[in-house]
Amino acid sequence: MSVTVSLALGVLFCLWFWLKARKATAGVPSKGQAFVEIILEFVDGQVKDVFHGDRRVLGPLALTVFIWVFLMNAMDLLPVDLLPWITEKFGISHFRAVPTADINMTFAMSLTVFALIIFYSFKAKGAGGYMRELFTAPFGSSPFLWLPNFLLNVVELLSKPVSLAMRLFGNMYAGELVFMLIAGLFSAGAGLAGWALYGAGIIGYTVWGIFHILIISIQAFIFMVLTIVYISMAHDHH
Repeated sequence: MSVTVSLALGVLFCLWFWLKARKATAGVPSKGQAFVEIILEFVDGQVKDVFHGDRRVLGPLALTVFIWVFLMNAMDLLPVDLLPWITEKFGISHFRAVPTADINMTFAMSLTVFALIIFYSFKAKGAGGYMRELFTAPFGSSPFLWLPNFLLNVVELLSKPVSLAMRLFGNMYAGELVFMLIAGLFSAGAGLAGWALYGAGIIGYTVWGIFHILIISIQAFIFMVLTIVYISMAHDHH
């Protein structure tokens, strides 16, 4: 289900930007075009500050990561039981509405970034140069240090996709749990106590929802920036 939701949001993202690009004008932009241009300039500025190579691939990648992860995170703002209730009518149970609260999805995205790190490492340094770096950095080129160097570099390399996946998953899963706990207030208690809990649930859902908008934005931004930083390190580090 996480794959289905993420694909649907990806199509929505592509359709949104395609429509805005199709209707773009050189004169006074519409509000929608201006909003898209702000996002493009913001993302391009982040890439330009970190990555000093050819941005023709990394720029669109960073934009895709930022918007796509944001949209997947934003699914957490929907009422927690809404989509599962709808899908249950069609015989689909255990529906997960937030793809980034599924560790399989976050690891799939981080492994894609990992593949790009390896690709840019070989592209920038060549096979021989990258292998030499793995076995001679950071302690030196002595044959006695080859194994420690290699093990340290492998740990550093593997920690990058793990940190990407676990950071995003942990924050979104925790946010989803908080929404579930707040939703439990709507059905708890009876009589006057029940109405008090219902009111507390509405207030809690509103307050946490407003705060969660900041969380989902920050997590999308962090995932994008770390993607740029890791690829830049692979491209520039010697």
